[in-house]
Amino acid sequence: MPAFHPRPDALPEEIGVFPLAGALLLPEGRLPLNIFEPRYLALVGDSLGRGRLLGMIQPDQAASEARGEGAAPALYRVGCLGRVTSFSETEDGRLLITLLGVVRFRVAAELEGRAGYRRVRADYAGFLDDLVPDRPAPAFDRAGLMAALRPYFRSRRIEVNWDAIEQVPDTMLVTTLAMVCPFDPREKQALLEAPDPEDRARVLLTLLQMEVLGGPDAASGPPS
Repeated sequence: MPAFHPRPDALPEEIGVFPLAGALLLPEGRLPLNIFEPRYLALVGDSLGRGRLLGMIQPDQAASEARGEGAAPALYRVGCLGRVTSFSETEDGRLLITLLGVVRFRVAAELEGRAGYRRVRADYAGFLDDLVPDRPAPAFDRAGLMAALRPYFRSRRIEVNWDAIEQVPDTMLVTTLAMVCPFDPREKQALLEAPDPEDRARVLLTLLQMEVLGGPDAASGPPS
């Protein structure tokens, strides 16, 4: 476990959240963010005084549409707690931060907002394995993943350093690809909610293969 991660018994029960569609934070993954809206500047400012912790979560578009016009966007039930590991200020009033994924959480209840940002009561039960240090690397078909990744990146016109990718350890490879590949929000959520790294690797491989077979304009959705 990284030195500054909170212990399981010190995880915050109430957290501010940053709802952002298509942005995936996974345990041990690093997510750079450009913060400029006043409510999220307030969220980051408050988090710096509360253990540097905040939650990343996606809006649930389907559930939001059912709520009707004018209602606050619905949230998916699972997000990831992140710790601010670095931040810098810009001359035009933005904050550039990096979040390190700590542990996933389930939204137990939404609380009254603060300074314009949303807050939830977080339930970490079922996700505490995210905090276990030095977990074994997931057993998955790395050769198959790489074979699917090449045509996927080619179809998306994404230039990559393949030599560098080949050197990335298995766990970090799965985490990084799940976070950076431009999957749709439902697919990102499927990756987040995969029970463990092995399942996440299988979901990732399935998504890459589906895209390669169907092309970038194929109808998408999380694998069943």
